[in-house]
Amino acid sequence: MVQSVLGSLVLGYRPLWNAARRLAGVQLYVQPAGGARLDAPHLLRTLQELWTASSPPLLLTPRSPLLAAELLEHAPRGAPWIALPGSWLDEPQLRQHAQAAHGRGLRLVWQGELAQLPDADTARLFDNSLLHLTSADAVRALQSASAPRGAPAPANPLIRGQMYDNVASRALLTHCLDTSGALAVAGWPMEDVLYSLRHQPVQPSYEVVQKLLKAIDAEQSIDRFEEILSEDPLLAYRFLTYTNSAALGLRTGVDSLRRGLVMMGYGSLSRWLAEQLPHCATEPDLRPVRETMVLRALVTEHLLDAGEGKELRREVYLSGLLSQMDELLGEPLGAILRRLPLSERVYNAAVLRTGPYAPSLEMACALEDGDTQAITALCELHEMSLEHVNRALLRVLSERVVERPARG
Repeated sequence: MVQSVLGSLVLGYRPLWNAARRLAGVQLYVQPAGGARLDAPHLLRTLQELWTASSPPLLLTPRSPLLAAELLEHAPRGAPWIALPGSWLDEPQLRQHAQAAHGRGLRLVWQGELAQLPDADTARLFDNSLLHLTSADAVRALQSASAPRGAPAPANPLIRGQMYDNVASRALLTHCLDTSGALAVAGWPMEDVLYSLRHQPVQPSYEVVQKLLKAIDAEQSIDRFEEILSEDPLLAYRFLTYTNSAALGLRTGVDSLRRGLVMMGYGSLSRWLAEQLPHCATEPDLRPVRETMVLRALVTEHLLDAGEGKELRREVYLSGLLSQMDELLGEPLGAILRRLPLSERVYNAAVLRTGPYAPSLEMACALEDGDTQAITALCELHEMSLEHVNRALLRVLSERVVERPARG
């Protein structure tokens, strides 16, 4: 049996968000495991097999010059974008690979600091750039946006149509995406977005509540109801809180979304959702916050062995989904989850990072940071194979649906 290339590399990821505050793509970090030489053509074929027309575009980010050279040499036209740190192009052979790849139509992304842009000859090799913003860049950008009316404004250092990372505040995020026409930002400043909205209570998503109401009206399946309810961690938490409240008067505790849906009934669910609707959040900056939490939950669930039953998978998903409720509610996570009659396994994983679900949740968190050492250590500690971890991650990412603009 031929060994899969997924067993010989370490992956990590970071979402790319566009001006509509929707998923525009995924930055996929790639590093050979243990310094081994990676079969780049095999990796590219594997990604091609997993990805569909609705999957998010990929920005492959090799973490070694040798792997970058392999990808540049073998990637065909139409392959995922490849990011190259500007400093690597000082090596003549890698630069030649980049020139050849550009010549056959491969789309390359220059990666580096905004203050150290490439010269004209180098820039011609790249279709776009992922620019790292330093604190000085952030100050200059925000000063250009906040000059008093009538006063001479400093020049805006940001370049339209590019991608940016290290966007650490909501104000800078707004300036990048809405004022300066950035193509996307890598990652999302969750803490600052939530802090800036601290004076208004965080509410479930209007979009998700409407979607669930329409599914009820269309008499879709309970599986579909659960799927939609799981798209918003706060709505899921509010639902569990309500189904366990005296108002509903159920005799036994509800420890899962599925059980709550069964016991509540469509009519009661529809009325409860209608009551939520007037207070729901429509703030676009909260959408990536929710979707980031959902991505963690999906990866946590998919890291579980495929043979496990649906009930167990729902618990594992819930562990991931609720693991950042403290960020949303501004309270200790333990106190939040103790209000619900959840399985101790869910509480232990989300709060204590112990128990049978903790390995999956810890790995899902490590994959978000692309921390190679942490991922490798967790694989050894919990006896997870790299192939299993990487396949679970790619499956989740490939199944995320990206809304592409209609062609005129």
